[in-house]
Amino acid sequence: MNILVANLGSTSFKFRLFRFDGAGEATLLAKGGYERVADQGKAIDDCLAELRAAGHVRTAADLHGVGFKAVLGKNLTGCVLADDRAIAALEGMREIAPAHNPAYAEGIRRFRAKLPGVPLVALFETAFYQWLPEAATRYAVPEAWYQAGVRRYGYHGASHKFIAERSAELLGRPDIAARVRHLYPAGPTPADPARPPFRVISCHLGGSSSVAGMRDGVAIGSSMGLSPQSGLPHNNRVGDLDSAAVPFVMKTLGLPLAEVERQLTKESGLLGLSGLSNDLRDLRAAADQGHARAQLALDVLVHSARHWIGSLFFALNGCDALVFTAGIGENNPALRAAICADLDQLGLVLDPARNAATRAEGEISAPHSRVKVFVIPANEELVVARETRRALTPPQ
Repeated sequence: MNILVANLGSTSFKFRLFRFDGAGEATLLAKGGYERVADQGKAIDDCLAELRAAGHVRTAADLHGVGFKAVLGKNLTGCVLADDRAIAALEGMREIAPAHNPAYAEGIRRFRAKLPGVPLVALFETAFYQWLPEAATRYAVPEAWYQAGVRRYGYHGASHKFIAERSAELLGRPDIAARVRHLYPAGPTPADPARPPFRVISCHLGGSSSVAGMRDGVAIGSSMGLSPQSGLPHNNRVGDLDSAAVPFVMKTLGLPLAEVERQLTKESGLLGLSGLSNDLRDLRAAADQGHARAQLALDVLVHSARHWIGSLFFALNGCDALVFTAGIGENNPALRAAICADLDQLGLVLDPARNAATRAEGEISAPHSRVKVFVIPANEELVVARETRRALTPPQ
């Protein structure tokens, strides 16, 4: 079975093609992408042409499904067919995820037109958080706001799901790894009461960042809330902000709401703090040269990450593994060291040499550290491909 995973942005198109054998094991056959995309239809044609030229997909009949890492749907989550209902759900939340939802809604329409008869599946980023305790989903707002959709959803679900499964494999908990792999669509199976709970805190640090806590492979909390711009500061999106800031700035600086929204999503985050760049590599280099605001941006990111790790550590009553993933988490030993500094009283001790040397998968905690610390590269596309295959495979 060949499954194509499409990662769609407002001006980008990335893809990976997986082939599944009879046992359900996946092999990555091809990957690629395009930037500055003005026409998603042309990008789809270019993608299919690449796959034909490589001999992977000769005709549409060789493609058995297309999976989408959709973000947020109105009154819809999980892994579902990417049909009219899914498109309507994406459109219904376009104001909350304006950089993602319109691109996915349009992309699904274009794939449906280009590949009639090929099943399309959407795995929503919110799916991993379906089983959060209600208290972890609610804001203290009027009931009418909640009924309209104002609540904590959580994002980067495919990434954190992969970390939940892979960390369980690395620490000898195949029972938890199997539980995570089969979360959708039926929900979590009962955990083994004879075994201790398996507690993981996953730090997805990249252009967009979030921290999630998992007990026995199931999410119990996330730093992200209503929108993908909440929680930690992102590359140029604000992260958490007191709601009173918006009317205050509108009155004090005379800014219209649209301009406030633009600045919060385009000129804030690491860019806003540093006044220099939203790229952590640039900020690290500038901070090393004495650029005070670049150092401030790094410090705020570290402070926010530690805040959320501490919150989830408390909620989990401890932690078996702290995991760093995504571009920043995988490639910045100095940031990992800063986040993990002075946590020995919590049983977390980093090994400086291991940490400095690790860019791929590996353990970076000291041998005597009670909490294991790992770097695990994210593989969101594999999660989407697996769930797409499951959604299209009849139960045995």
